[in-house]
Amino acid sequence: MTRPSVSRRDLFRTAGAGVAAAAAAPLPAVTATAPTAVPPQLEALETLTAAEADILEAVCARLIPSDDLGPGAFEARAAHYIDRALAGPLRASRDAYAAGLAALDAWAQASRGAAFVRLAPADQDAVLSDLQNDVATGFMPNSAAFFALVRSHTIQGTFCDPYYGGNAGFVGWDLIGYPGLRLAVGPEDQRMTRPPPERRSAYAEAMFARNPGGNGKGGGHGH
Repeated sequence: MTRPSVSRRDLFRTAGAGVAAAAAAPLPAVTATAPTAVPPQLEALETLTAAEADILEAVCARLIPSDDLGPGAFEARAAHYIDRALAGPLRASRDAYAAGLAALDAWAQASRGAAFVRLAPADQDAVLSDLQNDVATGFMPNSAAFFALVRSHTIQGTFCDPYYGGNAGFVGWDLIGYPGLRLAVGPEDQRMTRPPPERRSAYAEAMFARNPGGNGKGGGHGH
């Protein structure tokens, strides 16, 4: 079997189900103009330790990296989405993250000679490919399962409504050309012309009850 690549293009190709939750209509094609990256604002950790968060940030940054199409998962704050969700809807995955991130770093040390965050991007990609192909050891139940878990959550964090802690600055929506919430669809929208982006969370609408996420735990380590 050929070795699957860890690529942004492959992630977009298979992320349709997650993106469909954000947009009911087909998405217009991505333009060649890259959105302007804004330095992400770091937040206090809610669930992860500082060491875990550093590894996860680096993993997310390689799963959907910044490139000529625009910012990636790091700028979208996908790791913050995961950290926040592990205190709520994803709390059942907390132990899997603790064990998996430790195993990932141990595999990076054993196979590449350095902690994952200290590796060059090409070596980080190689480590993640080892996980994806179930070559890496020390994982329960296996490295491919942990890779799939983090990959799925990284996609969620990059393209979710910003209310949930990811898609900072709407960089994920800009990347796929999703214009934002539309309470009414006019003739121009129906012709699939590209309307100007709303850049507005669905939860900014009065019809949605506000229930801020997070568990209120602050941390001294910004992420």
